[in-house]
Amino acid sequence: MSQVQTGVLAHDQTVNKSEGAHQAAVMAAGSSQSAANAAAITHYRNCVVSAIANKCGTDTFTAALRSLGAGGA
Repeated sequence: MSQVQTGVLAHDQTVNKSEGAHQAAVMAAGSSQSAANAAAITHYRNCVVSAIANKCGTDTFTAALRSLGAGGA
């Protein structure tokens, strides 16, 4: 699991908690690619919301959403 360290504690904690939930959902999805993608999209959307609320950069998260076909939002 990756750790986000922006120096904004609220954002770091939110993203790290979301990453944990994302990893658990991917494990539960097993071989279902659509369920794994849905978990990733949920995670990155959580990250975008937190980044906006905490005035952090969103580029990494929106790029990940675009690569998953979610249009960056």
